[in-house]
Amino acid sequence: MDKASGLIRIAILICFLGLIVLTQRYWFLGAWHGIEKISRPVARHLLQGLWIAALVLFVGTFFNRLVEHFFARGLGEWTVGMARVWLVASFFAFFAVQLVGAVGWSSHAITKLISPEKTFEPGRRDFFRYAAYLAASVPFFAATYGFATGRLKYKVQKVDVPIAGLPKELDGLKIVQLSDIHIGDFMPRDEVRRAVEMANELRADLAVVTGDFISDENDPLETCISELSKLRAPLGTWGCNGNHEIYAGAEDASQQLFSQYGMRLLRQENAQLEFRGGKFNLIGVDYQRDHMTSGPHGIMLQGIEPLVRQDMPNVLLSHNPNSFKRAADLGIELSLAGHTHGGQVQFEIVDHTVSPARLITQFVAGLYDLPFGNGAALQSASNGHSGANGKKAFLYVNRGLGTFGMPVRIGVPPEITLLTLRNKLSS
Repeated sequence: MDKASGLIRIAILICFLGLIVLTQRYWFLGAWHGIEKISRPVARHLLQGLWIAALVLFVGTFFNRLVEHFFARGLGEWTVGMARVWLVASFFAFFAVQLVGAVGWSSHAITKLISPEKTFEPGRRDFFRYAAYLAASVPFFAATYGFATGRLKYKVQKVDVPIAGLPKELDGLKIVQLSDIHIGDFMPRDEVRRAVEMANELRADLAVVTGDFISDENDPLETCISELSKLRAPLGTWGCNGNHEIYAGAEDASQQLFSQYGMRLLRQENAQLEFRGGKFNLIGVDYQRDHMTSGPHGIMLQGIEPLVRQDMPNVLLSHNPNSFKRAADLGIELSLAGHTHGGQVQFEIVDHTVSPARLITQFVAGLYDLPFGNGAALQSASNGHSGANGKKAFLYVNRGLGTFGMPVRIGVPPEITLLTLRNKLSS
């Protein structure tokens, strides 16, 4: 089954790369043909030179390390970022143009079928040409908005989590969650500070940060953690590592800096916390590798069984939401994750939400539930079913603050989450 899933994902990747080649060929060849029509040689040669430079730069962004080292760090980041904004916008603009073209072709075919002698009027041709221009402009405007405004328009998401058998003392416990900061050129220190200030206004009892403080080893890890240390909650600020801490070789450094700044980052560890006389068990793990990552990986959350308490509720900090099934089987009432960024770009097609994050997980964003304990989640991954004990385990996937790959958010605002635990009798 894993091998088949891997082959499917490889096929999807190959198709995606093929579509990128197709769409960029359309735009770049179209631009070249347009430049060739310019009668003035100086202007034509200048634009052809710029076209070649743009093509080389665009291809180079697929090897962004090379581009970032060729330019100064900040300029390199922005060059790669802008190229990826172009990639997203031009990708969707291509299909918008093709859709309008298909409608125009269908209109012409229907006209010829009804009235074979009738020719295609110039007015109708002009209409579809201008409609194609308008359709193509929409993705570019959306990408510009997603870069200039969407990625920095923080949204506070308030969620009640109805946990069966929650001790009455813990009813109303508030947890503020931040995730996927990705501090860097597109997430400067001031923006991290603004998010922390917004989180503090929620007056939560516990603050948690679920990984990906940085994108790579060149990002200012200490700056990020120093800003996160300004989170204020009576039960303190706690965290876990994400996959980018692995890539940057910063897992140990993150833990040390958390401690240095008066917080605690849990790495296959747990801590018992008390709230109004009630106790709960907070568990944190490093990034849990699965079939989408390289390197060694086995059963998720392996070895944490001794950390799970049976005498009090458990809250798990695990960056990868795919660990939820295993967490539910182990009897962990609430898991908090990030990692997906909600896909960063999301749109609706015939009442269905389309998000690139669905390629890596079924847990894209928001609140999910699975049967609680007894290994029941291995047989059922659908919501609305209870385990043999009648309880449900919950997962909340935070959409993250920062961006990665492309500095754009469209339909997926950066998120600050306030979760409130509520007592719910077993059903």
